[in-house]
Amino acid sequence: SEQAHAAQLDRAFELAGVRLLCEQSGTLLQRGAPESYQKQLASAFAAEAVCADLAAAVAPRLEAAQLAEVEQALDSELARRFTAAEREVDDGLVDYRKQLADKPPRADRVELVHRLDRAARTTDLAALLRYEVGKTLALLSLRQRGERISEPALAQQTAQQAEGIHASSGQAVESFMLYAYRQMPSEQVQAYAELYERPAVKRLLDASLEALPGVFAKRRALLK
Repeated sequence: SEQAHAAQLDRAFELAGVRLLCEQSGTLLQRGAPESYQKQLASAFAAEAVCADLAAAVAPRLEAAQLAEVEQALDSELARRFTAAEREVDDGLVDYRKQLADKPPRADRVELVHRLDRAARTTDLAALLRYEVGKTLALLSLRQRGERISEPALAQQTAQQAEGIHASSGQAVESFMLYAYRQMPSEQVQAYAELYERPAVKRLLDASLEALPGVFAKRRALLK
């Protein structure tokens, strides 16, 4: 049934870290936006609304069997161990980042983390979210000056920022993963990457990345 499919997709979003994007979009926007827009943003970019739009775009691309495969992979004991390690990241990350230049990690370890990042699309998702948030804030500052701009023109005006955002997101993700998983044996990191390399998980993440810009555009259209 449609309801069961929706619940399954919701769970897949949660496990794959997509739900977190929905939750962060409004928070990041409100942090950077002028006071006069706070109320509108809280409503237009409410986590439930963003996730509902994203789910509507992604749902037709995944069958129930594929969503079951996502759950099987990302709700496994191995995946849970990694999620727990991420939640335990503390202020030590700041010091760790400062020391990275003097004490670089092993090259094979860095390559493993890159493989995981590529498979889980962590940098791609984080960078796209930051880019779309920046684009929305650019729209608001133009509106404040009484200027109007179309979505294609807005995309053109902000396009050159995308590369820099992707590079800085990549560095942040790399150091976060190196620190969060520092107690994890390399073969476990590899096994974790392999979970994200499964076709159904890849399809879910690809579809989410492709749909996110359209969701942001739809939500931006609600801002007066």
